[in-house]
Amino acid sequence: MRPSVGVNFWISIPKNMKTYRFLPFVAFILFLPFTVFSQTKVESIDALMKKYFEYGQFNGSILVAEKGKVLYRKGFGTANAEWSIPNQPDTKFRIGSVTKQFTAAVILQLVQEGKIKLNGRIIDYLPDYRSDTGGKVTIHQLLNHTSGIPSYNSRPGFEKEISRNPYSVADFVKQLASGDLEFEPGTVFRYNNSGYFLLGAIIEKVTGKSYEAAVTERIFKPLAMKDSGYDNHAAILTKRASGYEKRPNGLINAPYLDMSLPYAAGSLYSTVDDLLKWDQALYQSTILSEESKRLMFTPGLENYGYGFDITDIKIGQTQEKTKVISHSGGINGFSSLLSRAVEKKQTVIILDNVGLGQYHYPITTSIIALLNGQPAAAPQRAIGEHVYKAILERNVSSAIAEYRKLKTANSPEFDFAESQLNSLGYELIRVNRVLDAIEIFKLNVEMFPNSGNPYDSLGEAYLLNKQDDLGLLNYKKALEVDPTNVNARRIVDRLEGRDSKISPAAFDELVGIYEIAPNFNLTITKEDDRLLVQATGQTKLELTALSALEFTNQAVKATIVFQKDAAGRVMSLTLSQGGRKMEGRRLK
Repeated sequence: MRPSVGVNFWISIPKNMKTYRFLPFVAFILFLPFTVFSQTKVESIDALMKKYFEYGQFNGSILVAEKGKVLYRKGFGTANAEWSIPNQPDTKFRIGSVTKQFTAAVILQLVQEGKIKLNGRIIDYLPDYRSDTGGKVTIHQLLNHTSGIPSYNSRPGFEKEISRNPYSVADFVKQLASGDLEFEPGTVFRYNNSGYFLLGAIIEKVTGKSYEAAVTERIFKPLAMKDSGYDNHAAILTKRASGYEKRPNGLINAPYLDMSLPYAAGSLYSTVDDLLKWDQALYQSTILSEESKRLMFTPGLENYGYGFDITDIKIGQTQEKTKVISHSGGINGFSSLLSRAVEKKQTVIILDNVGLGQYHYPITTSIIALLNGQPAAAPQRAIGEHVYKAILERNVSSAIAEYRKLKTANSPEFDFAESQLNSLGYELIRVNRVLDAIEIFKLNVEMFPNSGNPYDSLGEAYLLNKQDDLGLLNYKKALEVDPTNVNARRIVDRLEGRDSKISPAAFDELVGIYEIAPNFNLTITKEDDRLLVQATGQTKLELTALSALEFTNQAVKATIVFQKDAAGRVMSLTLSQGGRKMEGRRLK
């Protein structure tokens, strides 16, 4: 399965019932030989960034500040590869989803002015929006990604069939931001660009101005952010960076994206200097009131506020933690990360034009460590890139032998994460080297036998090579390791000739209350042809049918399998979540 960005949720089990929650993180065990103990903070940060640039893991501009004072400000790599124009601190970059905090700020200003209510519904401000869903979803739920409205960029064929086409705001809302709800509003966090597109449309309706004009007049002009704005492709914009994608043989131009699509969810551009002005304004009350900032920075589900993530991170390898309010952005060829360690008043702003966002978080945490007198985690070379070059220079067998040698030696220079070989395999598929991809995915299965994703990827490669029997075998293994893998389930059903569509009439026999533990039940209900589960004291979640008796909820990574007795009556269920299985007998 291709790498994706996701969030993990749980049906929350009572504290006396042991559960495990695995959160994505990057662990580093090495320390830089250059630390603040032998160098100044600025020298240490510069040495760190030079190493990331040397390893091909950063290309852009970065700014580091403490208490509003700039400590480090520098550009790396090229803003325009065709003309060899270097990145500078004043280079303008598309900031992607960092846009969302500006959209949230304008909404909160309108709340301050009494023109919008956070508990107001979509149809209160967009009366032409479909009333069945628009009458349920609130502004608050749009802001914190709990609306249940499908995100437009997850639509099948979005990149190839939609992303290059211009849309008016009204047409886009009607055609691409009005899907059926994926879950009951307010019950689940699911990152959602459609929600912020709708917020932009609401801003235009309420103010009578374009989103671009509203953000410029309400934020950019008051803060003298003269190098920030809405990135219209046709405009001549001085010092604008071009967007690229990294390939083993060098850079390529990023695919074109019409900027009417990201809109209020991701169409702004800025510089590191302008974003520092924004960061500093958030410590004041010039743009937002204290109450608005309290609302913006209050963590909801998955620690998301309004346009910001709110998390506590460890400082270096110590147990000390500091609160970081941040948001990342990613848009064809560009990545960004604005991080505010608010208790320390330390700011790290990273903008790049090669889409290297996976390295921004470790860069940021390393810099925060250095700023606080701790050694920084060392960057590591991508083993996937190293193996790919060996494939091109020699062959896949030789490259795999070299991987094994380095892995056996546990070479500290390289990152051996599961994602390295997985991404390499898909790059080989992209260049029509499917047989080589199969060998790489087989290696990844060998290295990570307890993870479902390598089996899923290997199964996909076998299907591409017309080896359906081996594809089915590996998709079944993926399901065995991860029963919540809906993609694998659907493919297994298709390959085995089963129709995975289940009639809602079949849900009736499943409705009931099932006891998981004393005073903790799962209540199964049917509403409007949907099967729902509700744990004691928690909200309802929708279940997706995998078979007549097997269901899943991808958001909480859980599956429920119902069991029948000898008479054919459903009398129990098994809840699987986080590697743990819990039985529940039917009470009624």
